[in-house]
Amino acid sequence: MKNKVLNWIKAVGIKVAKTMAETALAVIGTNTIGITEVDWLGLLSACALSGIVTILFNIKSLPEKSV
Repeated sequence: MKNKVLNWIKAVGIKVAKTMAETALAVIGTNTIGITEVDWLGLLSACALSGIVTILFNIKSLPEKSV
């Protein structure tokens, strides 16, 4: 059972990292000409929110007997 939990945590961690990277690319890509024009606080906020949502979606999809 411990191995299943560790595998789930690793898989979710990878999904979170990918989702946060996609979010960063989307936020940077909108109306940005140079690196000084990036709203870094807004970018970090959007990435954190997307990471939290990804974790919640993955918790929601867990079968009740898997952990």
